[in-house]
Amino acid sequence: MNAPVQTIGIRQHWLLRIRFQLLGGIFVAILVPAMIRSTMDYNVLLESNLQTTMAAAGVAHVLGFFAYRRMGNFPGFAAASYILPTFAMTYGAALLTIFLLRYEYSRFQAIGSFLLSISWYFGVSLWTRQLEPYRLAVVPGGGVEKILTISGVTWSRLTSANDSLDGLSGVVADLRADLPGEWERYIADSALSGVPVYHIRHISESLTGRVEIEHLAENTLGSLNPNHAYIKLKQLIDWIAALLLLILLAPILLVVALAIRLDSSGPALFRQERIGFHGKIFWVYKFRTMSMDDSLDVDDRDKAMTKVKDFRITRVGKVLRKSRIDELPQALNILRGEMSWIGPRPEALALSRWYESELPFYRYRHIVRPGITGWAQVNQGHVADISDVLEKLHYDFYYIKNFSPWLDLVIVLRTIQTMLTGFGAR
Repeated sequence: MNAPVQTIGIRQHWLLRIRFQLLGGIFVAILVPAMIRSTMDYNVLLESNLQTTMAAAGVAHVLGFFAYRRMGNFPGFAAASYILPTFAMTYGAALLTIFLLRYEYSRFQAIGSFLLSISWYFGVSLWTRQLEPYRLAVVPGGGVEKILTISGVTWSRLTSANDSLDGLSGVVADLRADLPGEWERYIADSALSGVPVYHIRHISESLTGRVEIEHLAENTLGSLNPNHAYIKLKQLIDWIAALLLLILLAPILLVVALAIRLDSSGPALFRQERIGFHGKIFWVYKFRTMSMDDSLDVDDRDKAMTKVKDFRITRVGKVLRKSRIDELPQALNILRGEMSWIGPRPEALALSRWYESELPFYRYRHIVRPGITGWAQVNQGHVADISDVLEKLHYDFYYIKNFSPWLDLVIVLRTIQTMLTGFGAR
């Protein structure tokens, strides 16, 4: 009879516990500034402006904490790098609410709370980096060998169904493989004793940020249907943001258009037929970054590709492409309901038809609105070759499967980083 699996390795270090991080953060960020103020005048604790600020900061802190933790679950996401922008958004929203409601507030408490919040979680992040890396045990059999090449995890091969799981964080197995009875009992006992058991496909998606679909028989499409309620809500948010952007940035957009006209002959705007939501063809608008003759020829597949150091790119075009400013006119496509701020990148008609003929399930990416930026863009950058497009497709499927405001927020923050570094631009 198979020996029972010990209950091991699932106790979290106290630094990783939500209770410690959140309560510690509230004490440091909310109570400490108030205690400092009270040393000067104890009666300040009774003032309504301080109490209002403490309440608003408390809400902002809790929202920032859970948003930060939720985003950190996505692969390739360096959570510590986004502590500052995440808490800046939640505290900014809280202070804006106070301002609009015309409540009085304490600047010392607000600023102190914000600075201490980010300092606390930066400190926690530095402490937790000293802990042991995430360790997973691998049950032999099926297709587990390919998962051992994924970095970011310490893998431990199991050689016997009596192996201890002491010090490990979970078990990974190919649950679709025909495993021997001893390993099936081992997996069942692991789950019953509280040790997490992961299917190789799920852990691979979590670590790489990609969903691979090679055969219809694998039937991942059923689980890839996006949240339709969020599609509607997202469209409303997209529309409002696009309208505000066009109004606020109108003078800047006019200056950019003038610079394009002065730099090279031709119109400031470039339009091209692309495949969009539900496979419908639409005209996408961008600032023109290439010489006019080549840019307007979209029937040739080769001319539809932007190559490394493409000679057709103008001087102004190089700047616009690196900063992604050339994408801003697509706010018009968002107002028309053809695009979203975030989603799979729409391809030129010639390229899309080529990809559809070469890659399985390529058309499935059209189940959500195409976006100006997306999960593939922030992870991979610009691609055109078939092999790279297949990898891009896996990123698109991951986005559709995990379609949520949390993942969109991750993409927004990483897009800002991309704009500052010029990653993936051509």
